[in-house]
Amino acid sequence: MLPTEVFTCFPGQMWDRVLSKVKKAVVFMDDKCAESLHWNGGATSVFESGARNLKQFSSFEAGGENEPKAVFVVSTLLKGRTADIIQDIVGLSHFQYCVVFTTVAHSIHLLANNVTAVLEGNPVFEQFEDKLCEWMGDMNYTAEVMHAPVVFAPVSPQLFLAPTFAHLFPLLPRDLETINMKRPEKKRFGSLTDVDLHSLTPELQIEIKSLASAVNSMFESTSTREESFALGPMSRLIAGELANHPQAKNRRKTAPNKASIVFIDRTLDLTGAAGHHGDSLVEKILTVLQPLPGHTTDVQVDMLELTNLQRTPDSQPTLAPGCLVQTQSSTARLLWETMLASKQKEAVMEVRRQLVEAASKENLPIKMGLGRVTPEQLCSYVQLFKSNWGALESHCGVIQLGLATAQTLRHPTLPRWDSCLAFERLLLQALGDSDFAGVLRQLLPLMKPRAVKGEEGSNSEYSSGSRSGEEECGPDELLVLLVYLYSLAGEAQPADDEGEEEKVERELIGALTLVITREAELSPLLQKLTGCGSIEELTMERAHTAVEGVFDTLRELSHARDHLKQLKSVYTASDGVHQAMYRPFLRQVLEEIFHPDRPESPDIEHMSGGLTDMLKTGFSMFMKVSRPHPSDHALLFLFLVGGVTPSELRLIREVVSAHKPGTQVLVLSTRLLRPTDVPELLFTTQRLVPDIGV
Repeated sequence: MLPTEVFTCFPGQMWDRVLSKVKKAVVFMDDKCAESLHWNGGATSVFESGARNLKQFSSFEAGGENEPKAVFVVSTLLKGRTADIIQDIVGLSHFQYCVVFTTVAHSIHLLANNVTAVLEGNPVFEQFEDKLCEWMGDMNYTAEVMHAPVVFAPVSPQLFLAPTFAHLFPLLPRDLETINMKRPEKKRFGSLTDVDLHSLTPELQIEIKSLASAVNSMFESTSTREESFALGPMSRLIAGELANHPQAKNRRKTAPNKASIVFIDRTLDLTGAAGHHGDSLVEKILTVLQPLPGHTTDVQVDMLELTNLQRTPDSQPTLAPGCLVQTQSSTARLLWETMLASKQKEAVMEVRRQLVEAASKENLPIKMGLGRVTPEQLCSYVQLFKSNWGALESHCGVIQLGLATAQTLRHPTLPRWDSCLAFERLLLQALGDSDFAGVLRQLLPLMKPRAVKGEEGSNSEYSSGSRSGEEECGPDELLVLLVYLYSLAGEAQPADDEGEEEKVERELIGALTLVITREAELSPLLQKLTGCGSIEELTMERAHTAVEGVFDTLRELSHARDHLKQLKSVYTASDGVHQAMYRPFLRQVLEEIFHPDRPESPDIEHMSGGLTDMLKTGFSMFMKVSRPHPSDHALLFLFLVGGVTPSELRLIREVVSAHKPGTQVLVLSTRLLRPTDVPELLFTTQRLVPDIGV
């Protein structure tokens, strides 16, 4: 078996531990574990393993009178809110046998309970077993509590996401101020690169330790010895925690397989995350279609076209949506992988080809279409399956992906993507010719309330109502453009007048405040940003305060690479012949790793695995000792902390095949990013105090 295939099997093997316990049980699962399961066989695998029912992990759920067994699967510590919900469910039910799986290791439960001593067994889990028996009402009933790292979602053979950590995001200078406020003046940190794990909030420490523990479980399960490297302050903390993981030291002495893992902070390149430059069908699908409830990655595909229902306001809730995950059909799975890894034109052609092939297999009366693929053409192919239940069942995976493509290509908000792309290109050219105030001024004409208001004037990112003015950028897109621009601020010409930039910013703050207050309704992003559930609640003062906070954060973005010595720029100015260009940070990192001369990069930091490495470093002052290099092994993991875009997945594949085709690269990340995720992570996420369920 190839090393990558061993890793591809790992998430499913962890779920097998859970599935081995679900026979005749009611299964309660939180959203993050449910999203992981979604990419690992879905609810079908739970029922095929003998479960009686699958329910949301909520105090409002319970088992029936004739359901004596329960299995809980949670992504949090077994204390606080999580423990309360389990107690509520058990109290409302008639269970005699409870099994609890948590993705958080026992060692982290000890830390959360302030236990520093080394203890035998799993005392925290054993105590919780006693509590379960108490809640069930009989100490002779059976309770089991165990750790199962069901953290990873295999989105493709090359990409694993960790939905449990979807809101983990690298810290910003404003977070450093918060950390320093609680420290004596003489012990305050000068920069984020100085921050150590113990100075973080208990919640963030637990989150980082949990992530390192999940990665360690993967290496443990596959008998792999890894060398850890890091780019960025948050990555440094995670890689350091993995390098010093107590269970990892023995593994590294005996593990036969070897790999390198490079952790990279998303904040080192937000231009790539916020930009609409990627020629990716999947990026557009993720952006315009509504997300599945409780999920950060998958979307809802409208299946109404396969029914005889009329499109009315009441028809939508009666019909379960389709989705992108296709674990049952190998043909649909391969089509999804092609869509994820290819350019848009190739992906759309492949969707059409697969629909034609499926219809031909079923002898459906298909009319071959040549030339450009249109959404109408894809829909006409899909509708051939409408009244043929056998064909529909056989090819439902390909049909869902076909519908997702068609619905995206004809979506009324899609023209905004092209508008943003065109403006980003203009900003790139302007950066080399003007100071930052001059570039900012170019945004002012965009900062105006949208032309048409009325019943259909919904600003929701996911609105399906058609109206004029759809090409105009709404507040969500304006926030994305601001992130794109400010992440490049350091690349602009030096300013002649320092006060000019501040003046333009004040104008932008006033204009954006007005734009937000004139919206017909607040998008999910604006609701989080302003703390208002509806436009009626929003006052001019609240909107202004929220926008001022946005600009405070934006000003910090241009300094994210200040601590780097070599990889400081993601911009190439125009030279009169070539246009100004964005140079992806990830491309630069990979070219550095795969450089034929194997230079030691001053920016890619090797994280010490203990005393041996320290001794090696000391000896290298006196004699030639080669330090570990990320390209030492044929297997390389890239872990992007804070998210990866579909365009970057294709970029990674292209760079590897061009520079070192023999290397296998697996990408791990906290989430698959759409441009509008970036403002949410920057402006509305509690980075220092993640929700750990307590």
